[in-house]
Amino acid sequence: MRKTAIEALRTKEHALLNTPTDLGESARIDISAAVNLLLADTFALFIKTKNFHWHVSGPHFRDYHLLFDEQADEIFGMTDILAERVRKLGGSTLRSIGHIAKLQRSSDNDAEYVDPQDMLAELREDNQAMIARMREVHKLCSDQHDVATTSLLEEFIDQAERRTWFLFEASRSPGSVRH
Repeated sequence: MRKTAIEALRTKEHALLNTPTDLGESARIDISAAVNLLLADTFALFIKTKNFHWHVSGPHFRDYHLLFDEQADEIFGMTDILAERVRKLGGSTLRSIGHIAKLQRSSDNDAEYVDPQDMLAELREDNQAMIARMREVHKLCSDQHDVATTSLLEEFIDQAERRTWFLFEASRSPGSVRH
């Protein structure tokens, strides 16, 4: 079958970005695709966390405002590391907001007002979902002997577990604390 000029150009351009790896072509493709999905979810979680940081109100404003900002910074810190990991594997990574929107599995929140307790719960659930997705990708990487990506994911899972813990504790009412 004869390739069109555009297909040939895409193949040539992709070949120019195809960093060599000893993991094999199948691992490169599968891991790059899985990490790109995580990257899209990471950008979506970052934006939602910043949204809540910007729009939180109420008696715990300062605490939640600072918590969301700290968590957003941590989440954003993952983005470049994940994208560069895809490139190190010879894959191609995200190129636009539209590309992120096509791949993200987490939901956005465009509501005018969100109760602070609902913000905490929603971010906690999103972080828990992110942990589950990272564990799936960790398994894939481990099965493919990609120790570098598994190592990064272990650190990111630990960070997400910490975020989940903080969001859980911040959402507890005074009557729910046991002595």
